[in-house]
Amino acid sequence: MSALNITSRDATTGPVVEIAGDLDYDTAGRLREVCADLALHSGQRLVVDLAALEFMDSTGITALIAARNHALAAGADIALAAVPDNTIRILRLVGLDQIFPMHPTAEAATVGTG
Repeated sequence: MSALNITSRDATTGPVVEIAGDLDYDTAGRLREVCADLALHSGQRLVVDLAALEFMDSTGITALIAARNHALAAGADIALAAVPDNTIRILRLVGLDQIFPMHPTAEAATVGTG
């Protein structure tokens, strides 16, 4: 089990939230809190960088959906970046690859919001 570390930074398109470690039942609430505290504006993009994600369970997936709902409520959009292969597989199995745009890197996700 790996501790969860969440950091955020600003990009020209909006906030980038970097997740490192395990996003699971014990830690997903922290992601919900971080995203709920983000000041998102219409036209921005929230990027969730998963490059250092080691594990994600269904509670982690629910936290990503909550982040998406927060972004959409603000008139912003959301993108996932550097999604590990095992996580892409899970997202595809449950159909979430259809609602989360995915980019190879956080830099690619912050190129533009259109």
